[in-house]
Amino acid sequence: MITPEQYGDELFAKDEILARVTESIKEHGIQDVSIAPGYGRLLTLLAKLAGAKQALEIGALGGYSGICLARGLGEEGRLVSLEISEDNAKLAGSNMEMAGYGQVAEYMVGPALESLEILKQRGERFDFFLIDADKGNYPAYLEYAISLAKPGALIAGDNTLLRGRTLNPDKNGPSVLAMRRFNERIAADERLISTMLPAYDGLALALVK
Repeated sequence: MITPEQYGDELFAKDEILARVTESIKEHGIQDVSIAPGYGRLLTLLAKLAGAKQALEIGALGGYSGICLARGLGEEGRLVSLEISEDNAKLAGSNMEMAGYGQVAEYMVGPALESLEILKQRGERFDFFLIDADKGNYPAYLEYAISLAKPGALIAGDNTLLRGRTLNPDKNGPSVLAMRRFNERIAADERLISTMLPAYDGLALALVK
């Protein structure tokens, strides 16, 4: 018996470009925690539907989600990607070039909170956000995303279930507690219209009023 996620993924033809990204991550010895394929397709769809042109990605890894976002932004869009690892940023940039979006992506290497503060001081504004980095800082990333958002911007937060740990009352490590705070805030914040998708490892979605 396959899972609903597997059934959905098997309906779609293999994405050769994203398969190459996945293979490159493996070849570089990096743990592949890229966004799930179904949610990658959703990012493309949402960015295109929203007419987004300025996206901010917190966590680049190997460029999988960046390509999904860039496909929705189009060739005239701009993706700013925050990544703590210089090696990951280089790999992501290479994969974006391979996919034909090298001109779209800009990488800021270093702690994401520092990069976010720089963007805030510059007066930058974005209409799409993906939060997919260290889980302990998710609540702070959400607050920055709201402060950097244009009205009507979309915010997506990946891994909200933490492989079930978020749901388990016996799990109370720092990352789990931070993710619970993030989930509670994105659900209750009056500045947002939000929902939570429970497939794969969970995805939070919010529109900034």
